Amino acid sequence: MGFTLEGVGLIHANGFRALAGVDLQVAPGERLALIGASGAGKTTLLRIIAASLRPGEGHVRLLDTEPWACSPRNLCQLRARIGLVQQSPPIPPRQRVVTAVLAGRLGQWPLWKSLASLVLPADPEGARAELARLDLADRLYERCDRLSGGQLQRVALARVLYQKPDLLLADEPVSAMDPALSELTVALLNEEAVRRGVTLVASLHAVDLALRHFPRVVGVKEGAILFDLPAASVTEALLRELYAAEGGLPLVGSLAPDEAPAIVDLPPLRCA
Repeated sequence: MGFTLEGVGLIHANGFRALAGVDLQVAPGERLALIGASGAGKTTLLRIIAASLRPGEGHVRLLDTEPWACSPRNLCQLRARIGLVQQSPPIPPRQRVVTAVLAGRLGQWPLWKSLASLVLPADPEGARAELARLDLADRLYERCDRLSGGQLQRVALARVLYQKPDLLLADEPVSAMDPALSELTVALLNEEAVRRGVTLVASLHAVDLALRHFPRVVGVKEGAILFDLPAASVTEALLRELYAAEGGLPLVGSLAPDEAPAIVDLPPLRCA
């Protein structure tokens, strides 16, 4: 149960064209990274794949379902099967970490259980187990406004891991993390997708993370797909064209020559 986008386009209310003629087919269990300069349309594309934003043009099919032909009830059920890790997680500041993680199941639980869990967490050990994978088990009952930006991103990831979605999406999930933690977090996302056999799409600003961890890389430029290739086929020339407006390739860390020979000998580059 992957997804298909055909001729997808979107123009915002202010007249700005965010996406134009996007065709993308992703098979069940595939793992791909979206890369591109800031403002290229990656977040908009992920929101459409998450069924949280309706495109103005084209056709969308997610998990064998046409989201915009669904009843409101069926659309809610579809969204409950899709997990999206957002760059700036919409977590209430005074909410406890355990409650934020358990919110991953709100779309699957009956209303009474969801409400009761706000008072007495329904599955604290389940939340703790997912936080432990991200080295945050000791923050289970911490208030979210006492966490750093990187810790909040890991809480958001723990929520989606607890959700166990059929389609796993991540929008710049490591933007507030240091290089070592970014590496571990992206590896965990891929490990989860492989272990459960689910589709994973992650938007990443750091080129080297995308090339190291994802078999398929899609370059997005000015709302369109510039290339869609196996990671090993992404060349320096393509990357320089993709990031021409930024004046350099954003990297999170150093690359060994056998990992990505096309971009090893570049001059000093700006970090993500």
